[in-house]
Amino acid sequence: MIKRIGKRTLALENRPYLLGHAAAVGKKEGEGPLGERFDYVAKNDRMGQRSWELAESELQKTAIRLALRKATLPERSLDLILAGDLLNQCIGSFLASMHVNVPYLGQYGACSTMAQGLALGGCLVESGAADRLLAAASSHFCSAERQYRFPLAYGGQRTPTAQWTATAAGAAVLGSEPVPNGAEPCDVRVTHVLFGRMVEMGVTDAANMGAAMAPAAADTLSALLEDLGAQPRDFDCIVTGDLGHIGADLLLTLLRGDSIDLSPVYSDCGSLIFGDEQDAHAGGSGCGCSAAVLCGPLLRDMHRGKIHRLVFAGTGAMMSPTSVQQGQPIAGICHAVVLERSEA
Repeated sequence: MIKRIGKRTLALENRPYLLGHAAAVGKKEGEGPLGERFDYVAKNDRMGQRSWELAESELQKTAIRLALRKATLPERSLDLILAGDLLNQCIGSFLASMHVNVPYLGQYGACSTMAQGLALGGCLVESGAADRLLAAASSHFCSAERQYRFPLAYGGQRTPTAQWTATAAGAAVLGSEPVPNGAEPCDVRVTHVLFGRMVEMGVTDAANMGAAMAPAAADTLSALLEDLGAQPRDFDCIVTGDLGHIGADLLLTLLRGDSIDLSPVYSDCGSLIFGDEQDAHAGGSGCGCSAAVLCGPLLRDMHRGKIHRLVFAGTGAMMSPTSVQQGQPIAGICHAVVLERSEA
């Protein structure tokens, strides 16, 4: 049963189980500080495909297969797939699940897509609309650059505020009951979700997405803490994805203005995925960035007991190439999912 707490937070009383999860990343991401903690690192970002879009689709497909394998579940056991990416009409996700023969719901929340899929998936499982489903998201540096910025051969210079679209994908299987023979313990559960609202503060620079998204993250996280009557220290980790270095600093500043100090437990997926020496400027971004960091390192730490209570707050910059060229402002959005490790 779903119960509303406060103004916007939904409590999932039966707490859907996380049955399996996996992260697949590209070569650059595999060379970063989290590289050894992903399930799959591609040797070549082309993934043996003839286009970057097909390569992204293959990367998402790989994450989906690995998540199902770790849950010891076949594709036919799923009631739904919720997946999305940055490409026009979410073509990468469509191609990844086209032949699975499972009902499909395309998701678009920009970099917040994985959080959106998990939040919606948790509600669907909790309500009984699905017994088992899979949420996935992906992005690819080369496909995103071609759509949103310039062809790679153009050699355009990146501004200091620009983020690097991660070549990455993440997938997670949710279920109403644990799978006894799963390769991973079913000790992580979805307890609360909060769907974000769009916040627009006049930012029009597509190379400064952190500034566009930070106000939305502040709005969502302050609402979640207020609804739960909680302090940041009540959680082991509060992670956004993907504000990058600039957006993360701005978020901390905005929340301090509301007397909320997030810094002792705060991290951002865009700041974690690349090292300083990798020249990613303001950090990582893209649907696959937070999806891979969550479904790889963060959930592994939860299984190992290093993290017991986690807030995953996916942030997205709601724009298109056309809207940016027309000078339209970029609205930010942030969806939050609370994950808890049970000690049973």
